[in-house]
Amino acid sequence: MQNSDLKYKIALSLIPKVGHITAKKLVSYVGSFEGVFKESKSKLMKIPGIGSILADLIVNTNVLPKAEEEINFIKENKITPVFYLDKQYPERLKHCEDAPILLYTLGNVDLNSRKILSIVGTRKATAEGIAFCEKLIKDLKDHGHNPIIVSGLAYGIDATAHHAALANELLTIAVLGHGLDIIYPASHKKLAKSILKQGMLITDFPSKSIRDKNNFIKRNRIIAGLSDATIVIESGIKGGSLITADIANSYNRDVFAVPGRVSDIYSKGCNNLIKTNKAAMLTSIEDLEYLLGWEPGKKDKEAVQRDLFVNLSDDEKIITEILKNHDELPIDSICLKCNMPTSKVSPILLNLEFVGIVKPLPGKMYKLISSIYL
Repeated sequence: MQNSDLKYKIALSLIPKVGHITAKKLVSYVGSFEGVFKESKSKLMKIPGIGSILADLIVNTNVLPKAEEEINFIKENKITPVFYLDKQYPERLKHCEDAPILLYTLGNVDLNSRKILSIVGTRKATAEGIAFCEKLIKDLKDHGHNPIIVSGLAYGIDATAHHAALANELLTIAVLGHGLDIIYPASHKKLAKSILKQGMLITDFPSKSIRDKNNFIKRNRIIAGLSDATIVIESGIKGGSLITADIANSYNRDVFAVPGRVSDIYSKGCNNLIKTNKAAMLTSIEDLEYLLGWEPGKKDKEAVQRDLFVNLSDDEKIITEILKNHDELPIDSICLKCNMPTSKVSPILLNLEFVGIVKPLPGKMYKLISSIYL
């Protein structure tokens, strides 16, 4: 990535009051990142949703020096910036409307891996909650699923999830609510170093960001968006983990909650998620396997390709050709690539599934499992 191009990408994320949705709209209408900063106020105001005040902010912004400072910080600390149009940007997250336009990453993890789970919960975890989290992650390893475990590096369940992943030789991702110049809480610096050896630190905040409570709420959308499913292990009636569960639901991702006694403070949030049908009840790995469609007791293998003599329609041929070039794709990407609406693509995918050509995956993802000979 050229420095000049990266400078404008970072700068775009730094403009005050320009959120991620608006930033994507600006690039889409103007045609380039640099162009956003060189467009006239009158032309910016013609973009839907960009009024006089916001256009004035963009035209008069002074964020480019800060973007140059951030590039120096990135180089010095060997950080990899990932823009939302880059190939390595996580596909699961990309299709969330409020996904960050830019991620800062440290570590080496494929963010488009086959299986990714987020595990969150209270900072004041009980012995029972910790034991359940540790056993669940061990069972995931023993059953051969080997998912990447995502959490927020906080006290309690978050830290337990990271430690258990490391202990079971699973990759783990810590999503931070601040820049990569610090680690919070400071007592988790050693844990963060261990994660860098067996996972990744990721954030959408630049260095020297103010450590604000709202930033930790914002980062929850990344925790939810990166994964196939979010698991809540212990939560009070209010808390950040419930926000993550709500976000996951809004992304049409699976949510699981571990039930507890009605008298337990840190079971109230989980029990309420289950009671209001916002989460499926999770009591063991078998619940997870059944609802996610993960075959128990078998390690992941590359799909065995079968030669089928199938007569496909023109539209089916288009979709299978698209899937041939990707390990897996979400339905939104398939629709975009074949220029067909979801209402048309869905029944085609269903038919391809029936004849054993396409396999549906968690998170509305699809994978080609057979080679086709017409």
